[in-house]
Amino acid sequence: MSGSNSYRLRCSLAAHEMDVRGLAAAAFPHGAFVSVSRDRTARVWVPNPSENRVFTEMHCMNGHSNFVSCVCIIAPNETYPRGLIATGGHDNNICVFSLDRPDPLFTLKGHKNTVCTLSAGKFGTILSGSWDTTAKVWLGEKCMMTLQGHTAAVWAVVILPEQGLMLSGSADKTIKLWKAGRCENTYTGHEDCVRGLAVISDVEFFSCSNDTSIRRWMVTGECVQVYYGHTNYIYSLAVFPNGQDFISTGEDRTLRIWRKGECSQTIRLPAQSVWCCCILPDGDIAVGASDGVIRVFTESQGRVASAKDLQAFEDELSKAIIDPKTGDLGDINIEDLPGREHLNEAGNRDGQTRLIKEGSNVEAYQWSMSDGRWVKIGDVVGGSSQQNSKRVMYEGKEYDFVFSIDVNEGGPGLKLPYNVTEDPWLTAHNFLEKNDLSPMFLDQVANFIIENTKGHTLGPAPSSATDPFTGAGRYIPGSVGGDQGFGADPFTGGGRYIPGSESRGTVSSSGSDPFTGGSAYSSSAQKATTNIFFPNTDGVMFEQANTTQILGKLRELNNAAPADRKLSDAALDCLEKLLHLVADQKSQEQPTAEQISVLWKTSHWPEDIVFPVLDILRLAVRHPEVNAQLCGGTEGASLCNHLLGLMSPEGRPANQMLALRTLCNCFSGSHGRALLLGQRDTVLSRAGDLRVVSNKNIHVALATLVLNYAGRLYGQPTEIEAKAQCLSVASTALEVVQDKEAIFRLLVALGTTVAGDSTAKDLARSLGVNSQISKYARVSDPAKVGECCRLVLNELQ
Repeated sequence: MSGSNSYRLRCSLAAHEMDVRGLAAAAFPHGAFVSVSRDRTARVWVPNPSENRVFTEMHCMNGHSNFVSCVCIIAPNETYPRGLIATGGHDNNICVFSLDRPDPLFTLKGHKNTVCTLSAGKFGTILSGSWDTTAKVWLGEKCMMTLQGHTAAVWAVVILPEQGLMLSGSADKTIKLWKAGRCENTYTGHEDCVRGLAVISDVEFFSCSNDTSIRRWMVTGECVQVYYGHTNYIYSLAVFPNGQDFISTGEDRTLRIWRKGECSQTIRLPAQSVWCCCILPDGDIAVGASDGVIRVFTESQGRVASAKDLQAFEDELSKAIIDPKTGDLGDINIEDLPGREHLNEAGNRDGQTRLIKEGSNVEAYQWSMSDGRWVKIGDVVGGSSQQNSKRVMYEGKEYDFVFSIDVNEGGPGLKLPYNVTEDPWLTAHNFLEKNDLSPMFLDQVANFIIENTKGHTLGPAPSSATDPFTGAGRYIPGSVGGDQGFGADPFTGGGRYIPGSESRGTVSSSGSDPFTGGSAYSSSAQKATTNIFFPNTDGVMFEQANTTQILGKLRELNNAAPADRKLSDAALDCLEKLLHLVADQKSQEQPTAEQISVLWKTSHWPEDIVFPVLDILRLAVRHPEVNAQLCGGTEGASLCNHLLGLMSPEGRPANQMLALRTLCNCFSGSHGRALLLGQRDTVLSRAGDLRVVSNKNIHVALATLVLNYAGRLYGQPTEIEAKAQCLSVASTALEVVQDKEAIFRLLVALGTTVAGDSTAKDLARSLGVNSQISKYARVSDPAKVGECCRLVLNELQ
């Protein structure tokens, strides 16, 4: 902040025809800012060179078919050296504009309800939040990932300076921290909707809420301070460059400036809802309100408005009508109020409010520390809330309003109770959810509430309440369109059959297969000697097996199985022949339909005894005939669902590992590849959840699955959403995986995902992959980990 002077009006801009809902300091030209409004426009405002107090509209943008509710600035890059402007609206879309044209460069579609918050990060990343309860990460014209976890509208989002960290605040009263698309932490403490978020540093942030509080948080989860001062919903926050002082606006008609943890100045505005604020490069403050006016305040004496304009602002403020139930005035008894002489006493803090009796009227005044006088801020209507309020009882609780909403012509009306201290959107959301009505009516219901609770009319719903759709008295929605290993036999404790105990590969010498240590790495000869690791498009399979041990364990478990699950000798013979056939890849013999059928049926054995059958299945899906039979058509979906069921987090580690390996081996055939690419979102999501299981064999199988997906996506720049999921799963797995082979395979997966794809590289950088993996560059045992890591880092330079 530029000093300790009080902020005073610089200028008022009659900017929009309806509420100003969002503001953001622009990247170009210097000192400019962007506003968005319910009038469906976005406008760029620049300082007037001939008059340093005022701003002039430079550019108007149109592209939304409904209210525009939020805006953010995308930083300049080589393609767009003046940056871009992103806006979100009630048409569920995000429009991206340049300063060169009034229509959008492109429109981002994907949210299913109003986009109400936006934040831009490095490398062109956009984070959006919506009433559809999700946040989405966008890069270019594509949605990279959807962040799901909130149970109500996402009102606020922000990208933290540390790459890969994102925050979302919701009407479910929580804030969530996301890394690489996964929720890392949930912050609780607010008692109502979280409406705004603001970054302090890479380890701290602010939040504001309908509960009238502002909270300061550590990213680690601690709430270190709570600030009180507002008397109604707080809608927005902005932090000064010093990282300590900040501003806030809200439904109590105020802009508040906070210095050193205290509210040092309160500026009241002649509008009920002060929706948004931003801090300009010169330290001035712009705020947007429900009257469609943008007001700019300054500390600089050289930029303060003329005496005429200051007086006009004060006169406008003095004519405001204040409803005591929506402000901080409390219960009012006119007989007990002092007269004008009460204003002869100086106030003791900036923003202090006093009420006086002037004849039969009540006037409100606010103390101005900078002027050393009481400034009238409006006339109070409604008198005592205790005496004059006609509260309505509904379901055992008192409300200011109880509307009767007709959902069908001639049918019974539904009751919509509402208090003026409640959020109209949250009330509308709860009403629709309670009555099982379509969320498409959320905006109409909320605006119905707002329209019919304006001013100082308290008590039951007026008889003239208008239908939010037709203007008539009926509202008819239908009229519009720790390592849990399994090295020991799980039954005997012996070591005769150990699923996954076969070699996973050893440290390779130069030129050898970096996965197996052998010489079967066929593509290495074609690769540059400096990078034999990625892109890996061949896929990595789990092929080794001890058939004698598998069959021995199968017979042992079959002998102990319940009578109704016991296999016949003929079925055992089928499985034995199939195992020998698929284990010998040089065999010319083809599996029979009976063998494949027996394998499929037996794979549904009880989970405590099925693992040797899964080992056979793992080997069998490599065979072209089995791959075609089990992975093609409807059978493919059944196989995938069955394996995903075995991979549930509470499942048995042996089954989880073998299911993962089976999925990896499905990539050996065209039917398996098609199946897994079609089921990619579900498969990688479930597989990624297994990173928390402390088992190195599971981690290696997980890493291999991600690598195989990355290999199939290589050379396909249009599959950026799929690549984003690979980056997310690999990145989150690297946070917990300790096994060096698993780490190596995850690094190869990362390298393969970004190789030759500039968009994927930008996304990896924005997710903080560079800083996350840099520690592996120093690993020398095995050497391939360090070598591969350095090559990935080079790709991301």
